[in-house]
Amino acid sequence: MVTLTLNRPQAFNALSEAILEALQREFDAIAKDESVRVVVLAAEGKAFCAGHDLKEMRAKPSLDYYQRLFAQCSEMMLSVQRLPVPVIARVQGIATAAGCQLVAMCDLAVAASTAKFAVSGVNLGLFCSAPGVALARNVLRKAAFEMLVTGEFISAEEAKMRGLINRVAEPEQLDAELEKLVTSIISKPRVAVAMGKELFYRQIELGIGAAYEAAGQTMACNMMDEAALEGVQAFIDKRPPRWSQRAKAP
Repeated sequence: MVTLTLNRPQAFNALSEAILEALQREFDAIAKDESVRVVVLAAEGKAFCAGHDLKEMRAKPSLDYYQRLFAQCSEMMLSVQRLPVPVIARVQGIATAAGCQLVAMCDLAVAASTAKFAVSGVNLGLFCSAPGVALARNVLRKAAFEMLVTGEFISAEEAKMRGLINRVAEPEQLDAELEKLVTSIISKPRVAVAMGKELFYRQIELGIGAAYEAAGQTMACNMMDEAALEGVQAFIDKRPPRWSQRAKAP
């Protein structure tokens, strides 16, 4: 497991250009490291992430700069989805605007009961268009649009009900709940999870016929992998599977 921690607590872990670059470097490195099984995205301080660094943005008011900044952010967000391993957001505090987007882009999210979520740019006259892309792929359409046009906060429990996060725990139990999820994931073959994650996001953007075709091809290839062959044989033999090191990868 690799843990990446946002560490600008005094700035509510706002996504400065430097933070975006640092996250991109880490994700690029993780993508090449076959020993990694799970990535946890955490944060220090009271906030998980308050979105973009507005002071930095306001200091450089030009269309060219803003286009480059949001393209940089979008590429970083997409890198989360492109990683071959699950990425889990550990949300201990507020997540707003691009911070809420980051939670939505993670494959899974575990939050403290005290955490809150919002896409609040509209309160400043800046509609959270990019966060809306991720939000609309997690939350039902009308619920997502309501968050985008009101900028209002929702609680961790409400975020779970709406599908933005997976699990809620009391603050003192947050790491224990996270560990349960991590333990479950790493007990599965890495190759199966990697193939499944890639297909999961690809098929969402396809029509149903193309999605089934892509899924069938992925399952056929997955079935030919030694991990699946061993898992199925173990089921037939009524014994625990004996995963190889390649399949189990610590």
